[in-house]
Amino acid sequence: QVYLAESGGGLVQAGGSLRLSCAASGRTFSDHAMGWFRPAPGKERQFVAAIDWTGETKYYGDAVLGRAAISRDSAKNSVYLQMNRLKVDDTAIYYCAAPRQARRFAQSTTFQFYEYWGQGTQVTVSS
Repeated sequence: QVYLAESGGGLVQAGGSLRLSCAASGRTFSDHAMGWFRPAPGKERQFVAAIDWTGETKYYGDAVLGRAAISRDSAKNSVYLQMNRLKVDDTAIYYCAAPRQARRFAQSTTFQFYEYWGQGTQVTVSS
C-alpha cells in the first residue's frame, strides 16, 4: 500500500514562509516525478509545482511562480515545497502526488498524471 504523508502546514501571517514535506512509503519513488497541488475555485486541483526524478527539472504554477521552490531527497523518498512571501490567497490544503509510471514528466502539471495522493496539509495565511 502506497502512502504519501504531507506535513509542515500551519497558520502563518502574510509575507511569511512555510516548508511543506511529503514522505512516501510503500514503494520507492526515486525514479518518479512528484508534484504538489491545491484546490482552487472551478478546478479539480490547481497545479502548484512538480519535479522530475533527477531533481533537475521543475515546473511551477503561475500562482506561485517566483515564490515557491520544490525539491526532493530521493534517499528519504521525500519531496518538499518551500513557500515564501505567502499570500492570503495561498490558503488551501496542499496535496502531494506521485504517478504510477517512472521516468515520465510530460503532463506532470495536470492532476490526471498522478496516481497516488496524500491526505493533504492545511496552510492558512492570515492578513
